[in-house]
Amino acid sequence: MGNRLSKIATRTGDNGSTGLGDGSRTGKDSLRIQAIGDVDELNSQLGLLLCNKLDPVMRAELLAIQHALFDLGGELCIPGYALITEAQVMQLDQLLEKYNADLPPLKEFILPGGSHSAALAHVCRTVCRRAERSIVSLGREETVHEAVRQYVNRLSDLLFVLSRVLNRADGGSDVLWQKDGAPEQ
Repeated sequence: MGNRLSKIATRTGDNGSTGLGDGSRTGKDSLRIQAIGDVDELNSQLGLLLCNKLDPVMRAELLAIQHALFDLGGELCIPGYALITEAQVMQLDQLLEKYNADLPPLKEFILPGGSHSAALAHVCRTVCRRAERSIVSLGREETVHEAVRQYVNRLSDLLFVLSRVLNRADGGSDVLWQKDGAPEQ
């Protein structure tokens, strides 16, 4: 990579614009930058989840997802460029199948919570859904490759499933929604 980040404060964004990977500039409030920012926030939240004690295999899988999200942000940063592949979407499908296989079927809605790691997975899921909405909005105005939308859609599903797995790994279970509110204590 050389010295790509040798100077962090360039002052070129003081006017409310930012540079894209192709050298063009756009407003810091553009749909593209919103989508990039939401993906970056998701990646940061995954980093926080990775600070917890996790199964080593799951840790490696989440780290691979972080790298893919960095690529996804790079794809969004360079209009017309493609980095996310159908194979990466299929990897998420395989992880969904793997982790969902041993979970009991859902009969109730689940509230975000339970163990600390499961709650963080739920936060990641909600940030992922926001990133997905931003990417869909961008796709209404500019070209966004289908694999990008599919990747974040599958990832939010996987994060939901992982929250359930993490609750069980920590000795708990899902926090179930109750129609009439919280139980009396």
